[in-house]
Amino acid sequence: MDKETFRFKLGDFECVAAMDGSSAFSVRGFFVNAPPERLETFLRQHHIDGEQIRIPWICLFIHTGRHGVLVDTASRPGTVPGAGRLVQNLRAEGIEPEDIDTVVITHGHPDHIGGNTDNEGKPAFPRARYFMGREEWDFWTTGRAMEQLKVEEDTRKLMGAIARRNLLRIQDSFHLVAGETEVVPGIRVVEAPGHTPGHLALEVVSGGQTVLHISDTILSPLHLEVPEWYPLHDVEPEKAMATKHRLLNRAADEDLLFFASHFPFPGLGRVSREQAGWRWSVVG
Repeated sequence: MDKETFRFKLGDFECVAAMDGSSAFSVRGFFVNAPPERLETFLRQHHIDGEQIRIPWICLFIHTGRHGVLVDTASRPGTVPGAGRLVQNLRAEGIEPEDIDTVVITHGHPDHIGGNTDNEGKPAFPRARYFMGREEWDFWTTGRAMEQLKVEEDTRKLMGAIARRNLLRIQDSFHLVAGETEVVPGIRVVEAPGHTPGHLALEVVSGGQTVLHISDTILSPLHLEVPEWYPLHDVEPEKAMATKHRLLNRAADEDLLFFASHFPFPGLGRVSREQAGWRWSVVG
């Protein structure tokens, strides 16, 4: 088995990128607005043959010295084929669920909230305060998501059921935030709407070093090359486009490390500007 954890330091912080699993994404859903002929040429150039693209699910753990912070919880073991390995991979690094006192949820898609609860529907990280954007919470708990998601009806129903289990059942554990908010010293959430209305990014700063955690702002290095092509799950594509340019240009201009939940493992790299988009180089 390939290595599924990657440990790195950021100033005084100890960080671990941990795999949960992976999923297959349809090519057409990955580039929903791409002109067919241009897409065919693009796929050939990248030696992509077939109807699907497989992407990893990666979560980030940060130990600040005082706090154990987990960004997103991926899936619960036994619920998604090929996934559900986050907790066992954290344990392989000596990190127990009880060591986590802060969970930040970037958005409400199933591969980011599915591990919020255990098999009994209780918080999977019993000592943790769960943080989420207020706009994102409202999107998933008031029925708006079921009206605005662009997926098939059966998938919408499944996503709604996962939201009810992993948000509403443990709502007393949640702290809802708005705007730029420091959740613990050195870790600040930043509004990054578009993929979902209340989608969050994070800025992690220690010892003069910064990691910009962009979550699902961009799903793949492929999207860096043609940023006008967007995936099916971008609920508000125009806002998503503005967010991409704001965060990726900042990462490039300031030469920041950035972390993306679905880039090739360990999801950590740097970007540089190139023509109409950006180029990514992996770190690790």
